Amino acid sequence: MFLCPVIRTSHRCRYHASMKIYTKTGDAGSTSLASGGRVWKDDRRIDAYGTIDELNSVLGILATEPVPEGVAARLAGIQDALFALGAFLADPQGRLDSDPSRWDPSPLEGWIDEMEQNLEPLRSFILPGGSRAAALAHLARAVCRRAERRVVAISHDGAGLEREIAYLNRVSDTLFVLARWLNHRLGVEERPWPGLRQT
Repeated sequence: MFLCPVIRTSHRCRYHASMKIYTKTGDAGSTSLASGGRVWKDDRRIDAYGTIDELNSVLGILATEPVPEGVAARLAGIQDALFALGAFLADPQGRLDSDPSRWDPSPLEGWIDEMEQNLEPLRSFILPGGSRAAALAHLARAVCRRAERRVVAISHDGAGLEREIAYLNRVSDTLFVLARWLNHRLGVEERPWPGLRQT
């Protein structure tokens, strides 16, 4: 579960120096939002930022692989942005400071363009796999798509999350291209799906 390192005092949020891991307040199946109030743990908002937490964890595993230093730094940047996004979603009343520039997809698009310069154009669907690092990038991509769907579900309630949805969409694009790039760098051939092909 995503943990937001803030506590509320007199309608203001401040960072707390130490967080107690077990509070027993959620033992009955409910949890607190960062901006106050309690909801059930299967609430759509909890599901959304919980899935973002899952994505962040998979990226943490990917970052332990022997990927190039530049890739590791960019993955760390995505992790930071995702944590901030989780905090934003946990704060429906907007009581926490948030920096929308963290979810600017432009840097990701630039990275995608850089990686694609070294890749052959896709002519068929490819199956996830290849090197371990690439397989983890594919796993992260699939979790990211699920996170995107969860945030879209919240947006139907009028939450206005177009910027956040666009960022998650671009993260999944980035992870797909990263998986291809990692396999290419290691000399591992992609496995095309022998179904539909572009001619």
